[in-house]
Amino acid sequence: MPEPFKNLLNQKIIKDMAMHFKHQWSKFDDKGFMLMATKNLDSLELKERTERITETMIKYFPDDFKKAGKIMLASLGTPLADNVSAGTVDKKGISGWAVTPLTHYVGLLGHKHFDFSMILFKEMTKYASSEFGIRFFLLEAPEKTLSVMKSWTTDLNKHVRRLASEGSRPRLPWAMSLPVYIKDPSPVIELLKELKDDNEEYVRRSVANNLNDIAKDHPDVVAEIAAHWIKDASKERKKLVRHACRTLIKNGHKKTLKILGYNTPNIHKINIDILTPEVVFGGSLQFTLSLCSDSNMDQALMIDYIIHHQKANGKTSPKVFKWRTAILSEKQTLNIAKKHSIKKITTRVYYPGVHTVEVMVNGDSVGKADFQLIMP
Repeated sequence: MPEPFKNLLNQKIIKDMAMHFKHQWSKFDDKGFMLMATKNLDSLELKERTERITETMIKYFPDDFKKAGKIMLASLGTPLADNVSAGTVDKKGISGWAVTPLTHYVGLLGHKHFDFSMILFKEMTKYASSEFGIRFFLLEAPEKTLSVMKSWTTDLNKHVRRLASEGSRPRLPWAMSLPVYIKDPSPVIELLKELKDDNEEYVRRSVANNLNDIAKDHPDVVAEIAAHWIKDASKERKKLVRHACRTLIKNGHKKTLKILGYNTPNIHKINIDILTPEVVFGGSLQFTLSLCSDSNMDQALMIDYIIHHQKANGKTSPKVFKWRTAILSEKQTLNIAKKHSIKKITTRVYYPGVHTVEVMVNGDSVGKADFQLIMP
């Protein structure tokens, strides 16, 4: 069984953090720090542990922010060689997730020391990402902060370049959202343009994730970006664009699908056959699709299906599932089958009754068929 995420900040790591702080500042009360930071630790999840350590640092660090910042910098250990999931606390110093409470400290207390705080974020992100801490500044001084972050897009360090993108994501998971950029993402888009051909996949993937965030609120804007970026693009940029458009693809956004080569399908003789018209909960729905090309040229097809789940109030709720892509040759017939498990999951409550399967081809609905879900 994998180690729980919360153990990225366990008792030993917190003790080692205290040791490094004490080494850099002899007046540091490492025993008091440990007592407060580890109180009821087992009951706290990762985010709560991060916040607890930050609160404890605020209590036990010097009131002079610049002095506190120098202690934190001197306590850092081995810079990340690869991605942000690497790194830990060792004899050399603090690295990995244990740096996150330090970036939160800067985010909460560093606003009166803007330039120094930007230096701290830039240095700390080389040991673990500052993407969470810097958002405090993007909320309070968005233009000033984003201007500095844009200058990082040409930095020699890939972790600094990634921070420019990852830190400015409007809807970064586990983090505060950025309402100003949810409303108007254009300043962030200007920053992302500088990174779209970065030589590191690690950075380009962050750019794609940022655009995917933006697509949730501005689908047509991201579709337009995709249309421009995909022209004469390298295979690396094409991969970025496709990953950036994944929510739009899943939602069947017609403009995006067309940009990616999935045009309105020229097909006929479409048949959806439900092989299991009655499905007992815990079993599987099985169905097939057959269709024929009505074109004299090859067609790229993206085939998805939607299950319209029965709700408690008698209405239905649609959920899109990816099926497959295919190249349909001239006058070719395509026959495919699907087995879809219907069992207990944490994200959905199932109700008995009529459910509907709807098949989508290149964003167009091509047919529906019903099945009955039986709860034992």
